[in-house]
Amino acid sequence: MQRDSIVNQIQQKGSFLCVGLDTDIRKIPTFLLDYEDPVYEFNRRVIGATKDFCIAYKPNIAFYEAQGVSGWKALEKTLAEIPSTHFTIADAKRGDIGNTSSLYARTFFESFPFDAVTVAPYMGSDSVQPFLAYEGKWVILLALTSNQGSADFQLIKNNSGAYLYEEVLKKSAEWAGPDRMMYVVGATQAQSLASIRKLIPEHFLLVPGVGSQGGDLEAVFRYGSTSDVGLIVNASRSIIYAGGNNENFADAVSEAARTLQKEMKTLMGG
Repeated sequence: MQRDSIVNQIQQKGSFLCVGLDTDIRKIPTFLLDYEDPVYEFNRRVIGATKDFCIAYKPNIAFYEAQGVSGWKALEKTLAEIPSTHFTIADAKRGDIGNTSSLYARTFFESFPFDAVTVAPYMGSDSVQPFLAYEGKWVILLALTSNQGSADFQLIKNNSGAYLYEEVLKKSAEWAGPDRMMYVVGATQAQSLASIRKLIPEHFLLVPGVGSQGGDLEAVFRYGSTSDVGLIVNASRSIIYAGGNNENFADAVSEAARTLQKEMKTLMGG
């Protein structure tokens, strides 16, 4: 998917919302367990309830891998359910030596037709380049995350006083432009977005952590947005589990997505 297509969706919908399909079979409504493929059935209903309010979907691959063969099948069917207008992200956080990364890239760009995959930068450029070899596909590089241990490495300073994550941003921006690469910056790190934008003023940022993790959407937009928004903000549990164990759970899911979309549209000046 080209950058223009993403921007057009954002403008048309007044939304930069990504719905995270972190589908845990232990948390979905129990009545769905009677279906042949409960995970797919849950995802199908979530997609139907949210597609008008979001511009992207992000399945967290671990939730599907954990189910073995049935999980991979559910993922395949879920992808087929997502409208072609929506940006699809494989949240896989892969990153390995070149030949292994080539197989990971083949997995998520050929076997599964994702638009983007999250990649860990720790092993350097040769572990990322295989993903960039696919024209029209995106790499979303981990930069500054929201987890408790993020400071263990990401906030280490070098002799010149720059954080490690800042060095990752500066170096990796040489590998691909803002039409091929995005970065993960956690919503709870909103105070760092202004300095991040000085390093990468045009790249899109994938921002998880709004919703259940307590990220501040207004702060994310204020410090991280660009002239064409430049943000894809992900919400997972706060949307997909909004309906609890009810058979009509999709109504609550739809309302949760609509509420975030309205807030985003307001921030955009709509």
